[in-house]
Amino acid sequence: MKTIEANFDGLVGPTHNYAGLSRGNKASISHAGNVANPKQAALQGLEKMKALSELGFVQGVLAPQERPDIATLRRLGFTGSDSRILSDATQQMPAVLAACCSASSMWTANAATVSPSADCVDGKVHFTPANLINKFHRSIEHEVTGNILKATFNSPEHFVHHQSLPSTEYFGDEGAANHTRFCHEYGQQGVEFFVYGKEAFNPESASPQKYPARQSLEASQAIARLHQLDPDKVVFAQQNPAVIDQGVFHNDVIAVGNRNLLFCHEQAFVDQTGVYESLRKAYGPQDFHIIEVTDQQVSVAQAVGTYLFNSQLLSLGNGGTMIIVPSECENDPAVWNYLQSLVNNSNCPITDLKVFDLRQSMNNGGGPACLRLRVVLNEQELAATNQNCLINAPLFSTLSSWVKKHYRDQLSEKDLADPLLLTESRTALDELTGILNLGSVYPFQN
Repeated sequence: MKTIEANFDGLVGPTHNYAGLSRGNKASISHAGNVANPKQAALQGLEKMKALSELGFVQGVLAPQERPDIATLRRLGFTGSDSRILSDATQQMPAVLAACCSASSMWTANAATVSPSADCVDGKVHFTPANLINKFHRSIEHEVTGNILKATFNSPEHFVHHQSLPSTEYFGDEGAANHTRFCHEYGQQGVEFFVYGKEAFNPESASPQKYPARQSLEASQAIARLHQLDPDKVVFAQQNPAVIDQGVFHNDVIAVGNRNLLFCHEQAFVDQTGVYESLRKAYGPQDFHIIEVTDQQVSVAQAVGTYLFNSQLLSLGNGGTMIIVPSECENDPAVWNYLQSLVNNSNCPITDLKVFDLRQSMNNGGGPACLRLRVVLNEQELAATNQNCLINAPLFSTLSSWVKKHYRDQLSEKDLADPLLLTESRTALDELTGILNLGSVYPFQN
């Protein structure tokens, strides 16, 4: 039975804005206060989905969160009509209102950790939504994320949906941004690679000093247990605390992998040589390729600035690998020269290069890899997936028209209190759930 890796990209929501909410994410902070273009952001994301679908890859779409999040503001003690709540939150806690308007669910690499059926004892695909407790604006996502995932992968015969881990820093979980799977073929049992920033129950362990370590070892271990993974096919590695303090807030800003290839910076991990040895041992006798980029070739600062490693590695039918990068890589001479050296090297597993303009997302701290959640599916599992969420030419056209109809061209922080924005957003999302056949996944629909 044929098995593929599908990419489910997050649809950028109508409240996409630059509030600078993510400490440790240099792009997010440096663009704080700028005027965003939600319409352009959503269309840029859809163009990437369409292009990959046209190249023959299975491409899906995940719906955004309801924003502004009035339900959370009510939990925080704001009362009255929705417009009254927006007004009072603006007066009393503008930073909280901004958090409750964040469109950060577009970065579905943080939506969940996914293990394919080939890796799990029960032979089903397992999903665990990330609790994202390190940032308030993201910690309010996981319940609706779970609703959306259940509506997209809605067959109990094939899919298992877990609750998010307990909402405490001891089990801080940031999802697939710190998780990679290696395998010979997608349908064969693979090696699941979990990268963590700290050992929460071991205060003596190494940790960053400037920025927070968002993923704990204990969270990664819990997910491996929940997903019924073979311990001999799981590798845990600690992210280098020094690079976290340089703005590498997730592993997918410093490393990316696919099939039998790991592409990473030489400063990505603690005990990097030991990590390589553990991966090769778990992977087995087949060829396992590691492309390690030296700091002399591309510095950590350049990697963070261009999101070289926040790229997608996609397996091609001819046995090669395509790398998907943002246009910022093309604009940095050192990074671009390095990428050219890869694709022009006949011995390199990376054979093709494709560039996308994702400026709206990049300015808020998310590149190509942030925008997608990888889900390995065999033929039966793909058939059991909500077909309305799979990108094709008609759905692309429908969603593009939907964005153009409902989204604004400009949005600044001061616009977040506009009651019309809430109405526009809810109207758009209500229509979207019909397009994608999701049912009632949002609080306002219940």
